[in-house]
Amino acid sequence: MQVRRRASGGTGADATPGEWPGPGPSPVPWYRRALPGRAARAVIDALALAAALLIATLLRHDGHINEVGFFGLIALSAVAAVVHTAAGIHFGLYTGRWAYGCFEEIAALVKTAAVATPVILLLDTVLGRLVPRSAIIGAGLIALVLTAGVRYMVRSMQDSRLRPSPEHGARVVVMGAGEGATQVIRAMLRSPRSRYVPVALLDDDPAKRTFRVMGVPVVGTRDDMAEVVRRFSAEAVVIAIPSASADLIRKLTDLAQPLNVDLKVVPPVVELFGRTVRVEDIRPVSHEDLLGRREVGIDLAAVAGYLSGRRVLVTGAGGSIGSELCRQVARFNPEKLVMLDRDESGLHAVQLSLDGRGMLDDRNLVVADIRDQQRLDEVFAEHKPHVVFHAAALKHLPLLEMHPSEALKTNIIGTYQILQTAIRHNVDRLVNISTDKAADPCSVLGYSKRITERLTAAADAAASGTYCSVRFGNVLGSRGSVLTAFAAQVEAGGPITVTHPDVNRYFMTVQEAVRLVVQAGALESKGEVLVLDMGEPVRIADVAKRIAEAAEQHIQIVYTGLRPGEKIAEILLGPGEPDHRPNHPLISQAPVPPLDGAVLSLLDASAPREDLIAVLHWLSASPALPKKPHPVIAGKQRRPESVAVPPGLRS
Repeated sequence: MQVRRRASGGTGADATPGEWPGPGPSPVPWYRRALPGRAARAVIDALALAAALLIATLLRHDGHINEVGFFGLIALSAVAAVVHTAAGIHFGLYTGRWAYGCFEEIAALVKTAAVATPVILLLDTVLGRLVPRSAIIGAGLIALVLTAGVRYMVRSMQDSRLRPSPEHGARVVVMGAGEGATQVIRAMLRSPRSRYVPVALLDDDPAKRTFRVMGVPVVGTRDDMAEVVRRFSAEAVVIAIPSASADLIRKLTDLAQPLNVDLKVVPPVVELFGRTVRVEDIRPVSHEDLLGRREVGIDLAAVAGYLSGRRVLVTGAGGSIGSELCRQVARFNPEKLVMLDRDESGLHAVQLSLDGRGMLDDRNLVVADIRDQQRLDEVFAEHKPHVVFHAAALKHLPLLEMHPSEALKTNIIGTYQILQTAIRHNVDRLVNISTDKAADPCSVLGYSKRITERLTAAADAAASGTYCSVRFGNVLGSRGSVLTAFAAQVEAGGPITVTHPDVNRYFMTVQEAVRLVVQAGALESKGEVLVLDMGEPVRIADVAKRIAEAAEQHIQIVYTGLRPGEKIAEILLGPGEPDHRPNHPLISQAPVPPLDGAVLSLLDASAPREDLIAVLHWLSASPALPKKPHPVIAGKQRRPESVAVPPGLRS
C-alpha cells in the first residue's frame, strides 16, 4: 500500500510518495505565548507611572518646565518601574491571575500603588531627592488613575467587539435589573453570535430608574411592558429573576401574552445551584415555572456535614423523587451513593443522568424489593449506610383505593422493614418521604403514609440515630403528575379531565422539593414529621385552562367528579399539628404519636377490602399503642388484650 509523507517544510502537494506525515512544527510553550502580553501590561504601567511622575513634578513647579530635573526624573522613573513591576507581580497583576480590567485586577492595582509609592519615596530619599516628595505622592495617585483608565478603555474595546449586532439576534426586553439580569445581559453581550440582543430593562424598584447594565437602561416597570416592547421593537421578553415566585411569573406572563412576543425565563435558583446564568439557560416559560417555582435557601454547611464523606442509601432511586435525591446528594461528595430500586430501567436512567455511562456495572446500583427482608439485610450488610432516604412507595391514590393490600405490603410493611433494618445496622439518620395525603387522611394512600410517619416516630425512639418523616404535596415533573396527564390528554386531542371545578392542590417542582428534603435531613428532630411549606394552593381547573389555551387546537375541559378518597382541598398539617418552625423558615416540625410496629403482625392482607381499609383508618388515627417485643412479620401473633381493634386483624 502506498502512503504519503509531507516533506519537511512542504505542503501536502509537495509530499513524497511512500512517506508518513511528519510531526509538524513544535507547539509554542505556554510561557512564551503568555509572557509577551503580561510584559506589555507591565511596560504600559511603567510608562503610565513615568508620565504620572512628569505630570506631578510639573504641577509641583506650577508648570515651569525649566525647573524640572529631567535626568533625575528619568532615573527615578526607571527605579519606579522596577518597584511597581515587582509589587505588581507580588499582587498578581502580571501573573495572569485575573482577566484584564476586571474588578479584582483593579483591586490588585490599588494594592500595588499603595506599596510602591512609599518604597519609591524611600528610594528617592536614599538617591538624593531626585524629584520633590510631594510629586512622588501625587504621581502615585495619578498613575493609579492612568493605569485603571487604560484598562477601562481596553476592556470597553473588547466588549464592543464582542457585542452582537441587532440584525443577528432577537431584540429582547429584560424583566428585572438585579444580579440575575446582570449575568444574563453580560452573557448576551459577550458573544458576537448571541441569539439575543438586550435593548431595555424593566424593574419595579424606583431606585433603579436610572440604572444601566453594560449600557442597557432601565426604562420602566412591569406596567410599561407593552409600551417598551413597541418602542424598542422587541421580539422577546426575558424574565431574568432566578428567585421569581410562580405567582410573579404568572402575572408577567399575563402581561406579555397580548404583545405577540416570545416569553423566556432563566432557571430558578435551585436549578442553578450557585453558578452564574448563561445564555444557554434561557428557555421558554414552562408549566412548572407557572405553578411550583420557589426560592429555597439551604444551609450548605449543615447538609454537607451529614452527607459529605458518608455512605448514603436511597430507596426508590429510579423514581422521580429518588432519582433527583441521588443527583442532589451526589453534589455533596458522599463516600458512597447506593441506589436501590426494583425497577432496573429506572436505575439505568438515574445512572445515565449521574455519570453519562449507564453501564449498570456498579455495585452501588442495587436491584431489590423493600418487601424482601432477607434482601434488605444483605444490602445493608454489604454497604453499611450512614444515611438512608426512603423514597420507595406506591403513590397513586385511585389504584390504592382499589388494592389496599398493596399499600399495606409496600408502603407500610416495606417501610417498617426498612426502619427495622436501619436500626439493626446502626444507621445514623433516616428520612422517610411522606405526602400531604397523610394530614387528616381519608384515603388508603393517606392512611398508609400516616402509619409510616408513626412507625418512623417509634423507630426514632428506639434508635440511637435520628429518624424523621418529610411531608409535602404534589411534585411537578414527577411520573404521574397532573401536568404529565394533562399533556398526554392534549397530545391525544383532548379532552382534559378535571375531577371538580373547585379542587385545589399544593405544587412544588421536584428540584425544590428534594432540596428541602435534603435540608430537612440535617435538622435535629425527635421523630417528628417535617412539613415543607409549599406556598399557596393552586386550582387545578386554572391549570387545565392554561394548558388548553396554550394548545394549538381547541381542547375541551370535562369535569368527572371526585374519586373515592379524594378531597376538594389538601392540607399540609392535620388537626393538632402546630405550624412550628424552629430551625428553617420553610419547614414545620410537628409531633407524631408513635405506633408500635408489633401490631403489623396482626394485619391480614387477604382480609376483605372494606375491612382492611377500616383497619388502616383505625391504625392511622389510633392513640399510641403499647410497645411489646414482636418480630417484624412472623406469622400469626396473639392480639394484645388491652387493645380494641376492628374486624380485619388476624386473630
